[in-house]
Amino acid sequence: MAMLLSGGYIYAMPSVGQMVLAAAITAAASYFLGCFNGAVIVSKYILRDDVRNHGSGNAGLTNFYRTFGGPLTAVVILADVLKAVLALLLGQWLFGWSYVLGKYWAGLFCLLGHMFPCMFHFKGGKGILSGGTIAIMIDWRIALVVWGGFLLLTILTRYVSLGSLWAGASFPFISWYCYPDPIIVVLAFACGGLVVWQHRANIKRLLSGTENKFSFHHKK
Repeated sequence: MAMLLSGGYIYAMPSVGQMVLAAAITAAASYFLGCFNGAVIVSKYILRDDVRNHGSGNAGLTNFYRTFGGPLTAVVILADVLKAVLALLLGQWLFGWSYVLGKYWAGLFCLLGHMFPCMFHFKGGKGILSGGTIAIMIDWRIALVVWGGFLLLTILTRYVSLGSLWAGASFPFISWYCYPDPIIVVLAFACGGLVVWQHRANIKRLLSGTENKFSFHHKK
């Protein structure tokens, strides 16, 4: 039986069938975990006022905070962080022969679930909080580049979208530097591309000078 050394541990190389099964289970579970959008669940079922009917219409943390504010924002954060953590832990476990690949694979489908949740008419968030959690779970170097640029740009310009665009655009390149594996690079570009694509309306507003700046004072 073929053996593979990964992360200091020796794993039995699985068969093609086992790899396909692990990939399928990880993809399905990660997608449905991603569908549990904190902003939608809290606003629609607790506050009885869907966040997607307000502001930018986005089911993300920024729009939730601008619209509602309050301590329930912490619940939104916890939900979006926890689902990404669970998805990547599952991917890491099922892809024991290549746990980094498992994290990227799970991260991609978690983002797809967050952005296009089947239970909420495929209208979700933009993936920044979950994506940032994915970066932390994969590698501290990736998290440092993604989060460092995000925080710096957001603080200096007060445009959350500008920091978010940095996060999405930088993720595949720092992943390429840390893990120069063709499959991982493709998955990284898919993840980063999804984040940038979800911010296409923000790009237009940034270019036209009509993008809203972040404020700690939410709308009444």
